[in-house]
Amino acid sequence: MKFLPDDLSAEALLAYLPEGACKVSVQGLHQRNTYKDILGMEPIPGNEDCMLLQLSRNSLYTALPEALFHQVDRFSNLPAQHEKERFAEEYEEQEKEKELARKFFMPLDLRLLSLRVDVYKRIAELSQYNRVLENMLADQLTEKQRNNRFISQLIHFLPACKTIRGNRTLLTLMLRKVLVEERLKIEVVEKVVKCDDASPRYDDCVGGVLGEGFLGNEYEDSVVCYQIQYWPEGQCDEHFMALMDELEEMRAFVQDYFLSVEETLHFEVSYDDVPLRLSDDLAFNYLNYNANL
Repeated sequence: MKFLPDDLSAEALLAYLPEGACKVSVQGLHQRNTYKDILGMEPIPGNEDCMLLQLSRNSLYTALPEALFHQVDRFSNLPAQHEKERFAEEYEEQEKEKELARKFFMPLDLRLLSLRVDVYKRIAELSQYNRVLENMLADQLTEKQRNNRFISQLIHFLPACKTIRGNRTLLTLMLRKVLVEERLKIEVVEKVVKCDDASPRYDDCVGGVLGEGFLGNEYEDSVVCYQIQYWPEGQCDEHFMALMDELEEMRAFVQDYFLSVEETLHFEVSYDDVPLRLSDDLAFNYLNYNANL
């Protein structure tokens, strides 16, 4: 919760999250949704892929007259000799009525929230992108690049390329935002690779101390690499190479617009699940007697 801005509305968060990632509970007292609209987020026991989103908003129950749900003179005619006991009983009864009323209106509250999320998405599609700058900056793209499903989403970030260029955090967030739409997971790793400099340059003069200089044009350097998790069971089919071509086109596009001249973007597509082995000391796999080896 500490990473969420105080002025973030539930509509903006739900529009960003994948469908079905959250269940919503309306349990607040706020009349407006401009500040601390999100009361809390917590995992749902037994459902790792879903979070419970608690909103500090009023229900439709609070917008209707109180007389529709409770007795108006409930606390006015209490007997003097048992006033405290009767007050506590009436108060408990009224709280139960409030809970039942909120449960009754909860489907309507969630439906109205869903409509507001849809409206937010439609307004965002028309207002959050600068179409003029996008067309000016992307006027050299080929038709194949424009039809690339990854590049078509990256085009919207072109007006901010000056801010993103050189900022590793923004670059990573941008790539994650684009790849999550295709249910691809990206991870940043540091690797030591052997580099080859065709035109080496030395800061030290002849006859002086080399210091951190090197001789030759090969050297080792720590580089940032993006690993993409892919091919879950049943999806590594004949379309896999087409996906690899699209990723390469996206890599070249990001390289041209969002990286400096001396930086190189590199993707590694991998899969971490343990493969099936006939002999394995960690995971034993038993074959049927008529298995074709």
